[in-house]
Amino acid sequence: MDLSQVKLVITDMDGTLLDSNHEVSPKFFELHSALREHDILFVVASGRPYYSLIDKLAPIKDDLIFIAENGGLAIHKDRVLLSTPIEKSNLQNLVTLINTLEETHPVYCTKEKAYVKSKSAALIGLLSEYYKNYVIIDDESEITEAVYKIALYHEESSERYIYPHVKHLEQHFKVKVSANHWVDLSENLANKGHALALIQQHYTILPSETMAFGDYNNDIEMLNLSYFSYAMGNAHPFVKETARFETKTNNENGVEHILEQLLLAKKTLVT
Repeated sequence: MDLSQVKLVITDMDGTLLDSNHEVSPKFFELHSALREHDILFVVASGRPYYSLIDKLAPIKDDLIFIAENGGLAIHKDRVLLSTPIEKSNLQNLVTLINTLEETHPVYCTKEKAYVKSKSAALIGLLSEYYKNYVIIDDESEITEAVYKIALYHEESSERYIYPHVKHLEQHFKVKVSANHWVDLSENLANKGHALALIQQHYTILPSETMAFGDYNNDIEMLNLSYFSYAMGNAHPFVKETARFETKTNNENGVEHILEQLLLAKKTLVT
């Protein structure tokens, strides 16, 4: 395995680069600075909204490409590289279905804020971490901006209680169990893999020159476009089956562990 050929690194955030306290380690910032000296392009890909990603990585935000909303948006230095909102007619059909589901709490994600049709205390408690720019609504007609993703929250298990009722939508939409409590709905092209493919094409970087880290099913497409694909030690079983390699858990700095090896390979190549 020759890590020295890597030109692009892409990583998920929650459960991957972030620890269980939703923090980025100081070690990552040090490694990122060192990797920049080797002209490695660094991409962050997350189900989080763009403004949340900026908050987490503010000190180096101008050095990163951000893929937000599971691939619905890609932004570099405030310039939108990719925008794939849910079409209006599709959105209305999804809203109609969602309103029939029991114990399902929708979060409608736009570029600048999230619209929440729920009074779930558990969900409201999470919003300050994931969607701090949020508005509670009574009806979806209050949403005026383009919606990039609908995040469906279940207080116990999204995979068990929501996914079976929306699985049939996979014929026309991306339906992703993105975490224990979340199922995400978006247009088919709004996925991390599609956004990564466009970035690879723009910078003339091959999958064989790409390193990726992920932990949940919304990372599958980008892992498939990366030869150096790593599942976190805490990853969903399907992600571990998909990835070519495995690293430590997010709480053990699994991403940083491999980045140290990448940096060593680059330094060895130079000498």
